[in-house]
Amino acid sequence: MNKQQLISQVAKQCKLPKSQIMTMADSMFDTIEKSLKKGQDVRLVGFGTWKKSKRKARTGRNPQTGKSIKIPARNVVKFKAGQALLEMIN
Repeated sequence: MNKQQLISQVAKQCKLPKSQIMTMADSMFDTIEKSLKKGQDVRLVGFGTWKKSKRKARTGRNPQTGKSIKIPARNVVKFKAGQALLEMIN
């Protein structure tokens, strides 16, 4: 399911215009991004938690040449599914 399909489905369930749902979804995603950028966790009880995590620098290998390359440290986002979501899909 992509973003447009999600918006259509929610609009149909809520009986609201797609444009209004699109605005709400964009606002929600923007808020999640800003919170993660600040280092705050985002928890939706029953659904899951997004966390900002630091990945250490490491040495990798270029698969075409076999040369070692240095992969720099960076921030990544980790998602852990909540118990209710895990139970629903299993």
